[in-house]
Amino acid sequence: MELSVGQVAKRGEVSVSALHFYEQKGLILSRRNAGNQRRYDRSVLRRIAVIKTAQQLGMSLEEIKQALAALPLDHAPTQEEWEHLARQWQQRLDDKIRQLQRLRDELGECIGCGCLSMKKCYLRNPEDTLSEQGNGAVLWQTSENELKNS
Repeated sequence: MELSVGQVAKRGEVSVSALHFYEQKGLILSRRNAGNQRRYDRSVLRRIAVIKTAQQLGMSLEEIKQALAALPLDHAPTQEEWEHLARQWQQRLDDKIRQLQRLRDELGECIGCGCLSMKKCYLRNPEDTLSEQGNGAVLWQTSENELKNS
């Protein structure tokens, strides 16, 4: 059974414009009927649920598109295909969780610093990676140079 754009928007809990945007970005697929109206396969609802969940996890649309590229656009994926996608995302989420835990544990170092200490700021300069670029306000210098060259 095919669904209209309004039916998909309602059941997927997204706006019609979001559906058009997802389609434009290649995340979902529709076909046109004789009256030039969009029609969607029911499997699009599962893709929309995955897109929305991935966005809530902080994934960009480009990352979502790359992950969904291995899945069929015109029918529901198999259980194995979903499990493969889940394993890919699990690694990304594990990395994000580690980063957030580190931030949580080291946040006390940032309170009140005003990000003036480039050696100690775990947000702007984790593990003092900016020291490789030289002394001083290297972030500011980089920004200034980019402005001059543009």
